[in-house]
Amino acid sequence: MRSASSRHRLLLLGLFGLLLVSCVVSLGFGSAPVPVEVVWRVLLFKVFGITPDTPAWSTGQEHIVWLIRVPRMLLAALVGGGLAMIGAVLQAVTRNPLADPHLLGVTSGATLGAVLVVLHIGELLGVLTLPLAAFIGALCSMLLVLAIASRHGRLDSDRLLLCGVAVAFVMMAAANLLLFLGDHRASSAVMFWMLGGLGLARWELLPIPAISVLLGLALLLGMARSLNALMAGEQTAVTLGLNARKVRLLAFLICSLLTGVLVAISGSIGFVGLMVPHIARRLVGAEHSRLLPVCLLLGSLFLIWVDVAARTLISPEDLPIGIATAAIGGLFFIGLMRRR
Repeated sequence: MRSASSRHRLLLLGLFGLLLVSCVVSLGFGSAPVPVEVVWRVLLFKVFGITPDTPAWSTGQEHIVWLIRVPRMLLAALVGGGLAMIGAVLQAVTRNPLADPHLLGVTSGATLGAVLVVLHIGELLGVLTLPLAAFIGALCSMLLVLAIASRHGRLDSDRLLLCGVAVAFVMMAAANLLLFLGDHRASSAVMFWMLGGLGLARWELLPIPAISVLLGLALLLGMARSLNALMAGEQTAVTLGLNARKVRLLAFLICSLLTGVLVAISGSIGFVGLMVPHIARRLVGAEHSRLLPVCLLLGSLFLIWVDVAARTLISPEDLPIGIATAAIGGLFFIGLMRRR
């Protein structure tokens, strides 16, 4: 037991160190490359106020690194880590290894709510309007899936997945209809957002997803034992005195809130919540107090480097990050199915 705990701590430290290195190195990539030593000096100057005797960077490089790439990198880390945690929790409460916010209709519901606000309602509540609309859409979508999938008060994982796919198609059809009926100039701008992107990253927008992800991690870690029991099966959970329905509802509520916030800022990014939990379970097993922090770190690492690829492959244009994650996710599961 002690050696397993030591290995887990070493793994967390290793992943955290790799994440820190990736955060710095990734800032140098883009349509305008910036040397790593310049990136490091700009960060030291901006974060700690350490000024070299002769600044070795231009104003343009400082602007690119600090005002454009650092917020984008931090948003990629938050979105990747958050989606990976959501996927792990949904796979536990549904007992379905294919569950993720994309396949269960949560992402599509959040997309519909956000498109409705952007094109037809407007920002009635200021900055909070878009995250709130995406959250309401995600929650309504998840509740609709649960209502359709439940039979005699019980949830079948296969039925839940099929209902999620069906509801996702309906929600995306409604979102596409709103796009068609809306202003075509605004619709073209929304299309890039629907495909997933981190171009909206700004320093003033980061506190909302940061607080949401950290609060979500704390709440889900507090539910770790309940999630372990649900993963073992509903009969086991009832034997342990667990109210499975209440735990499921709370988990779905937290996942809907997180998905709504992340989709409102980054658009629809699929397959992160599907892939990363499988990789994390191979490293630390299915015990959620260990699994969730590893999912957070792995998801952050994954999306940071996918974003690097997205902004360099067809430079100076940005490839929508949802396209890149979908391609990688599809190849990942083709390989997984061929092996198993």
